[in-house]
Amino acid sequence: MAKKKQEPKTEIIPVPPVDRSITQVLETNYMPYAMSTIVSRAIPDIDGFKPVHRKILYMMYRMGLLTAQRAKSAKVVGQVMMLHPHGDMAIYEAMVRLTTDKEALLHPFVDSKGSFGKQYSDMAFAASRYTEVKLEKFSEELFCGIDKDAVDMVDSFDGAMKEPTVLPVSFPNVLVTPNLGLAVGMTSNICSFNLKELCDATCEYLKNPGGMTVERLLEVMPAPDLSTGGIILYDRARMGEIYSTGRGSFTVRSKWSYDKKNNCVEVTEIPYTTTVEKIMDACAKLIKDGKIKDISDIRDETDINGLKLTIDFKRGADYEKTMGKLMRLTTLEDSFACNFNILVGGTPSTLGVLSIIEEWCAFRIECLTRELTFDLNKKNEKLHLLYGLKKILLDIDKAIRIVRGTPKDEEVVPNLMRGFDIDREQAEF
Repeated sequence: MAKKKQEPKTEIIPVPPVDRSITQVLETNYMPYAMSTIVSRAIPDIDGFKPVHRKILYMMYRMGLLTAQRAKSAKVVGQVMMLHPHGDMAIYEAMVRLTTDKEALLHPFVDSKGSFGKQYSDMAFAASRYTEVKLEKFSEELFCGIDKDAVDMVDSFDGAMKEPTVLPVSFPNVLVTPNLGLAVGMTSNICSFNLKELCDATCEYLKNPGGMTVERLLEVMPAPDLSTGGIILYDRARMGEIYSTGRGSFTVRSKWSYDKKNNCVEVTEIPYTTTVEKIMDACAKLIKDGKIKDISDIRDETDINGLKLTIDFKRGADYEKTMGKLMRLTTLEDSFACNFNILVGGTPSTLGVLSIIEEWCAFRIECLTRELTFDLNKKNEKLHLLYGLKKILLDIDKAIRIVRGTPKDEEVVPNLMRGFDIDREQAEF
């Protein structure tokens, strides 16, 4: 029987322990992760997008989906992975939020076809192989001047292509698109505002920066505007605090109507922060616990026309009193906690609405300046070539003699340069 070969023994050299304080370990090991989460994942930039949403929209723009027919979502997700080295499901979930069918945004950026779920429901979205997407016409406003050096372009994670650090949006999208981000040690929760009111306020600020105050801002855009609707219980003092500091909360109540014929209440709008399923579960628990006794049935009648939650009442029940109790005990009435934390120059900052408008205006002015500078440089380059052409055309016979009298083709350009006192670019034009 053959003897087993003995493996060489490896000598383990003990490493002496290193005396390091906990603050040093956190600084070298934990802080890079924390900053990566804050800057590269969870907190929106001044353009109103988190990195994943920005990469999705930019890749769709590069794919020509602004004018082309819809493409399969799976194809788009595959292309986005060239910029975003994460799982396909994480990318797809982020894209679902941008679609028209999801109804999570006041102004969706992605035109969709298929089942994408709803903001007001826990219903799951269909797999990416079944759905189709393209960019909405409205998305043109996200890419104004992107091909004219309006924003910085950086290498992707593998250096294979370039991507924008921010998108040169032509409107204050940071206050139009709602965002919720959970980072390390900080959060961001931005509600959406009415686009027309916000643009009016921005125009007024640009015309008279010193005259725009929080009080005036409250007159132009009194309150947020949520995609799921609902009724905001307006408190001017609390709203002024949100506009000033970027922190605070406001209460949203569901919108409902009473159907006397069928003795039922139809809820057609609910707060942005809840879903139909959560409301139904809470109501069912209250009925089971005996806290609500006047309801005979509750059902979800949502269809293609939109949300409808129907609550049937027993004969003789006081529906107004019962609805008041449901508002207190369920998320039929819910609060929206605001924390306007955004990245300004790569640094997270909690700003009020007026301060965000100021920062966006400065950002947009920089984009336009860079775009106009790009156009000016192109015009100057063209003008430089035309000056050279002018010199040659004013003495075309001399140019013909130089060309005909030059024995070698490669010497034509140098001879023209010497003969007309022009540079190589002008001679080759």
